[in-house]
Amino acid sequence: MSAVASPLLSVRDLRIVFDGRHGPLTALDGISFDIAPGEILGVVGESGAGKSLTGTAVIGLLDPPGRISGGSIHLDGRRIDDLPPEPMRKLRGRQIGAIFQDPLTSLHPLLTVGDQLVETILTHLPVGKVQARKRALDLLKEVGIPAAETRIDQYPHQFSGGMRQRVVIALALCAEPKLIIADEPTTALDVSIQAQITTLLKRLCREHGTAIMLVTHDMGVIAETADRVAVMYAGRIVEIGPVAEVTRRPHHPYTAGLMASIPSVHTRNAVLSQIDGAMPRLNAIPEGCSFNPRCGFASELCREHKPGLPVSAHAAACHFPLMEPAHA
Repeated sequence: MSAVASPLLSVRDLRIVFDGRHGPLTALDGISFDIAPGEILGVVGESGAGKSLTGTAVIGLLDPPGRISGGSIHLDGRRIDDLPPEPMRKLRGRQIGAIFQDPLTSLHPLLTVGDQLVETILTHLPVGKVQARKRALDLLKEVGIPAAETRIDQYPHQFSGGMRQRVVIALALCAEPKLIIADEPTTALDVSIQAQITTLLKRLCREHGTAIMLVTHDMGVIAETADRVAVMYAGRIVEIGPVAEVTRRPHHPYTAGLMASIPSVHTRNAVLSQIDGAMPRLNAIPEGCSFNPRCGFASELCREHKPGLPVSAHAAACHFPLMEPAHA
């Protein structure tokens, strides 16, 4: 699926800095991507790559000392990165939903899940209490809560982790948003529950035409869930393209390293590959390609000049992409 023709979300050259005593530190350095209606874009990378920060900026929850220093964010053709706080709050509830890693941080422990759903619906949709409760019940059924008629009046602590995450997904869908930011929505769940949640997200995305930005560190989740994937490293997108192409034939050495670190179900007792080194700190990002200290293919060109990200369906910000003879 291509997000270029008619993107719902369009991020262009987004730059985020954190102001400190010794000057600003660049956390996101020129991020650009699109997401189409009904599409799931996976955003993947190690901790510190800038994945969650990108989602935070899109949803308008970036707090000082962080600030957007350049670029733009458009939702359905409307620029939203420069909106005042109150219009952004209304937009965030109505057109942008959010699913976070720990559902307990998204649910009020002293309110029933029904009360929380109804309150959200009444805030953003022109319906009465009776209609709001009916919609809340329908949403609980849609996300797979058993005995929803009873459980709607229960409290978050009475639900398992997987069921709580389903309630959070229902909350995210309450106001029929056009976009959902899902930040590590399966990390705290058992593997079997992860599969159920990713299947649920895919189904809801297709049925509602909702665009989803799925932030995760797990390439396996990306491969099973997303249509396209953006691989991030040190605040930049280093590779982006259709999931099948990126996972089967990665062009960037960092992406290849991530894929090589995934255990194979076909090879028993195989030694896993690893990427030596660690993600650089914001005050120690190398010149040129930020991945060059950890890359086995780095040359003087990589250490001196920052590679750009070409505009194409499958692109990598690399001077010597793996498909080229230079890496043979």
